[in-house]
Amino acid sequence: MPPVLLVHGFATSADRTWRDNGWIDLLGDVGRDVIAVDLLGHGNSDKPHEPAAYEQLESLVAAQLPDEPVDAIGFSLGARTILTIAAEQPERFHRIVATGVGANLLRNEPSDLIAKAIRGEGDTENPASQYFAGLARLPGNDPDALIACMSSPRPRLDDGRLAKITCPVLVVIGDKDFAGPGDPLVDSLPDARLLTLQGLDHFATPKDFRVMDAALEFIGATI
Repeated sequence: MPPVLLVHGFATSADRTWRDNGWIDLLGDVGRDVIAVDLLGHGNSDKPHEPAAYEQLESLVAAQLPDEPVDAIGFSLGARTILTIAAEQPERFHRIVATGVGANLLRNEPSDLIAKAIRGEGDTENPASQYFAGLARLPGNDPDALIACMSSPRPRLDDGRLAKITCPVLVVIGDKDFAGPGDPLVDSLPDARLLTLQGLDHFATPKDFRVMDAALEFIGATI
């Protein structure tokens, strides 16, 4: 069976998203090798303070992939990263599970809202920006590195790039997730299906057992 690439979301890490929530143990129990990366600016990776450094965020992840195709599971920024790599190098992926993403990947939204919140200049009425600001100050995080990461624009995915992804993709998103709905993203992918989960918001996605069950079943990682 192919190895499984796991890519976490913004302001967290491989350990916090995947190990602490049980994903790595579950995959190990069924004999799957795991590649759990820390994105640039996160976890145990380098934490540069210059936005230009984050132009290589996707290429650094791609450099950790083996020669053989992998299954991949990503959450939020991690899902975006996987889809960006797959649009450029589709042959490197067997199956992809994209969680916590949807129509947001096709919108040209300002990227400074969360950076302002981390600086203490954000909208105190916006729960999403305040949540990320709180994450940025957890032990092990470097707020200046996270601001630099958020200030570096990610490659656009609304110009037909997603149509280049040839492998099957499962999009999993909650109906309370600000990143949704998932339909526009699924419609942009050649071979994709959507699972929308009732009562689930963005932040609870990595620890929701329904997400785990669907993702592991999709990649054939069940007992």
